[in-house]
Amino acid sequence: MAQHGVGTRDAVLGTFLRIDHRTPAGTVDVTVTGEVSVTRASTSRAERERPRPQGSHHLADLVGLSPAMALFAVFVVVPIIAAVVLSFLRWNGLGTPTWAGLSNWRTFFSDPIAHGSLEVTGKLVVLSWIVQTPISMALGMFVAGRQRYRAVYAAFYLLPLLLSTVGIALVWQAVLDPEFGGVAWLGLHLHANFLVQNWLGSGSLALYVLVVLIAWQFIPFHTLLYQVGRRQIPQTLYEAASLDGASRMQTLLHVTLPQLRYTIVVSTTLILVGSLTYFDIIYVLTGGGPGYTTRVLSLDMYQAAFLDNTFGYASVLAVILGVIGIVVALGLVRFTGFSSMSSQRDGIA
Repeated sequence: MAQHGVGTRDAVLGTFLRIDHRTPAGTVDVTVTGEVSVTRASTSRAERERPRPQGSHHLADLVGLSPAMALFAVFVVVPIIAAVVLSFLRWNGLGTPTWAGLSNWRTFFSDPIAHGSLEVTGKLVVLSWIVQTPISMALGMFVAGRQRYRAVYAAFYLLPLLLSTVGIALVWQAVLDPEFGGVAWLGLHLHANFLVQNWLGSGSLALYVLVVLIAWQFIPFHTLLYQVGRRQIPQTLYEAASLDGASRMQTLLHVTLPQLRYTIVVSTTLILVGSLTYFDIIYVLTGGGPGYTTRVLSLDMYQAAFLDNTFGYASVLAVILGVIGIVVALGLVRFTGFSSMSSQRDGIA
């Protein structure tokens, strides 16, 4: 008759199986040879838990980041350095560049057209943020609901993101045509004479029309950001506000907006920096006109480089545009506390 029992050994070897096999000749003590594997498992686990040298972690990080760093250097750092160097040269795009010193920079500081373009760019940036931010935030909170009709709307408002900017510009150019456009036709049939006018040819209206059209294109993207941000807010916060008797406005000001702080910073950064680089929709719709009323700095840069063949001066405009974008982005990150990236869910079960 065989009898089996389980015995223990020291902490290093762990447990093992001990078998006492009784025979007519006596008791034979047999120990199953499983201690080596247990010892190896314990040793390997100890090796895994042992802290590795910091140098190996740094090397692994560098190896993992090297492809992204290489792409960033080729497509960002090198063009920036090339633009800075070219801003001190005189080059028409074909011949050999010659040293120009600070003449290109002096031209910028004495160029009234460039100053006007800088002013128009500033207006476009500010107006784009004023128009897009509240509408995107409101729509984002609306479509964040779980009702089916809100999901249906969310499927339609993303359509502008699927269209090319040039295609959007051509469509709106036809719609706003003062003679054959849809807006003029609607104005004639509704006897709304204010709709029958040259929207893109008026110096007092063209910039504001561009702001509206740009907002129509990009509001869906920022709405998506606010939708995701609103759905990440814990429902327990709203339940606590409701128990405290907070109104909808108080809940919005003291719960929703503080929790959307980082979303607001991200959306604002994208709007402001993106507004600095608007080119194609303005080029197609107005070409910078009428006069210079919609000539932004990016369009002025294109004019200097590819129409006037002054690549050195165009590089000056590119450097200024890049510096403004970097300052705006870093300023937002610095003064909003976004760089700390602390969790907004601390203390929430």
